[in-house]
Amino acid sequence: MQRLAMVILWPSFLVAAMAEGFFFSLLDPRDLQLGGVHVTLSPLAAYSLGFFMFWLFCALACMLSFYLSNVPGERQPPL
Repeated sequence: MQRLAMVILWPSFLVAAMAEGFFFSLLDPRDLQLGGVHVTLSPLAAYSLGFFMFWLFCALACMLSFYLSNVPGERQPPL
């Protein structure tokens, strides 16, 4: 179970770090607006929240990919 968690969490961590770098290199966290309302978060809080949201979405994508590659009851084609 720990190996499965690391197979999903480690790649999603790396992609989330890269995605956050790209996202916040384009947007300043002090200028963020949500629904037309200015978000009053410190830059550190915005970076942290953004990282964990990116990590969550990347982990969900990794879990879906892992599940689809190991669908139960389906025969694997020979290599």
